[in-house]
Amino acid sequence: MTAKRFPVEAGQILLFARAIGDPNPIYRDEEYARGTELGGVIAPPTFTQAAAHFDPDFPLRPEPGRPWFGSGREDAGGRGPGSEGGGIGLYAEHHFEYHRPLRPGDVLSGEDRRGRSWEKVGRRGGKLRFQEYVTDYRDAAGELVITSTVVGVTTEKPVGEA
Repeated sequence: MTAKRFPVEAGQILLFARAIGDPNPIYRDEEYARGTELGGVIAPPTFTQAAAHFDPDFPLRPEPGRPWFGSGREDAGGRGPGSEGGGIGLYAEHHFEYHRPLRPGDVLSGEDRRGRSWEKVGRRGGKLRFQEYVTDYRDAAGELVITSTVVGVTTEKPVGEA
């Protein structure tokens, strides 16, 4: 599930760019950005990943008293990829299609849908099932800004059993 409301702020863009190690001034310097063909500060290409922080039900957020999925060391209690009832299994790839630049002041809403699915036979003879999970991010006017497509893969045999 995606955040119902995702406000995009200049400070978030700055912190995200620093977190990914991208020093491009178009993400932080308004004067510099105004002089570019984009005409202002924009968000880095993968910025919509930060929308998870605005989703109160984000399954990978650590919670006191519950096993954390992030370590992979313990059972996550039904939370996380490949858990009963859904999930992406293994994370295969991620695509972002920008319909226009994302800017400070935008307020996005995300709508999730399933995309294509297909199967392949793996090198070890097991079947691999691929599924796209698509999120369309729209601005306050309802205009499509970004389409995010995650491709997940589940294996016929549990990982490590091959």
